[in-house]
Amino acid sequence: MKTRISTLALTAALGLSAVSAMAQDTACPIKVGVLHSLSGTMAISETTLKDTVLMLVEDQNEKGGLLGCDLEAVVVDPASDWPLFAEKARELLTVHEVDVIFGNWTSVSRKSVLPVIEELNGLLFYPVQYEGEESSKNVFYTGAAPNQQAIPATDYMIEEMGVEKFALLGTDYVYPRTTNNILEAYLKDQGVADADIFVNYTPFGHSDWSKIVSDVVALGADGKKVGVISTINGDANIGFYKELAAQGVSAEDIPVIAFSVGEEELSGLDTSNLVGHLAAWNYFQSAEGEANEAFVAKWKEKMGTERVTNDPMEAHYIGFNMWAQAVEDAGTTDVDAVREAMYGQTFDNLTGSTAEMLPNHHLTKPVLIGEITENGQFDILSETDPVPGDAWTDYLPESAVLTSDWQELDCGMYNTQTETCVQTKSNY
Repeated sequence: MKTRISTLALTAALGLSAVSAMAQDTACPIKVGVLHSLSGTMAISETTLKDTVLMLVEDQNEKGGLLGCDLEAVVVDPASDWPLFAEKARELLTVHEVDVIFGNWTSVSRKSVLPVIEELNGLLFYPVQYEGEESSKNVFYTGAAPNQQAIPATDYMIEEMGVEKFALLGTDYVYPRTTNNILEAYLKDQGVADADIFVNYTPFGHSDWSKIVSDVVALGADGKKVGVISTINGDANIGFYKELAAQGVSAEDIPVIAFSVGEEELSGLDTSNLVGHLAAWNYFQSAEGEANEAFVAKWKEKMGTERVTNDPMEAHYIGFNMWAQAVEDAGTTDVDAVREAMYGQTFDNLTGSTAEMLPNHHLTKPVLIGEITENGQFDILSETDPVPGDAWTDYLPESAVLTSDWQELDCGMYNTQTETCVQTKSNY
C-alpha cells in the first residue's frame, strides 16, 4: 500500500524550504516500474537491465530514498511479446500505480507501449539505441539517436578505414529498416553511388548466411574497399560472424561495425571469429576512469564476477539518476512536474564527460568506436565529445524540416517551415 506523506508536514518536521512545501503530497513508497523481458528471445539482454534498475533502486534507498520515501521496484515480465508490453505497461500504471517506468529494448516494443504511456500520462525512460524519428512527451530517450551512433560510425568507416562500398545488413523490424533508410540517404549525400550500397534484411534468429556473405564479398569484386554496417540483432549474429570466417573473410578484408553487439552479447561466446571487428556505442566496460571502475566493481560485487556491463546499462544509470534529481528538484513524483524538472539535468556519464537532458527528451552522449578483443571486451579506438541527440534526422526530407522542443514549443514534431506543430499520435 502507498501511504501519503504531506509534503508540508515533512517540510516542517525536517526544516526544509518552503518551496518543497508547495509541491504535491508524496505517496510512499515511490514505485519504480521495471518493464523488461525476463523470458523469451530478448531475455538475455533485458534481464541485465532489470537487474540494473534493481541495483539503482537499492542504491537510492541506501542514500535515504527520495522525498522521505523509500523506493520500491515493481517488476513485470512482457516475455518478449510485443503486444504484451502494452498490457504490462497498463498494469504498471493502473494496478500498481508506479511513478515512473524504466523499460523496453526493441523499438517495436516501445511503439507498442507508447499509446498506453501517452493515454495514462506515464513516464518512460527508454535506454537502448534506436532509429529516431519519434518524440513523445511521455518518453525520455536515454539511448543513442542515429546521429549519436549510426552516422558517426559510418563516418569512421569512410574516413579512418577507407571504405567505399557498404553492405547494410539488418534484422527485419523497425529499428534496422529506419536506420538503414537514414544511412542510405546519408551515404548518397556523401557521394556513394546506389550500386555501391547493398541492403539486406533477415528475420530474427536467421541462421543461413552463406549467400548473403557471398553477396557482400562480391560487392568488392572491383577492388573497392567494402564494409558492413550491421543492425543484426540477437543470436543471428553468431551465424553471421561464423559464416564470414568460413568464407575466409577477416576483419581486415571486410570490417563489420555493429550497433547491437556489446559485452552482454559477447559474454560466454567464442570470440575468435569476431576479433578485429568493430562496434559503435556510447559506453564500453573497458572505458578508463574512476567512475566506471566503481560502477563495474559494484555490479560485479552484487551480480558476480562473470557479469559484464554494457551501453544500455549506462543509459539506465544516467536516466535513473537524472529522474531522481528531477524528483528532488520538483518536490514531487508528479509526471508533469518531473518532466519540467528534467530539462537541463546533468549527470556525469561513465566515460568521463557529462550528459545533459535536452528539451527534445534526448541526451548529449559521446560516440565510441571499439574493436572486439579475444576476451569479449572492446579496445576503444575513438571517442568524441558529447553529441546532442537529434530526434529527427537531417537526411530524410520529411524529417529535416522537423524539430522537437517540449520545453518552449511544447511540441515533438514542430515544422520549422510552416511554424506549426503537426504532432499527432498517429505519427508514431
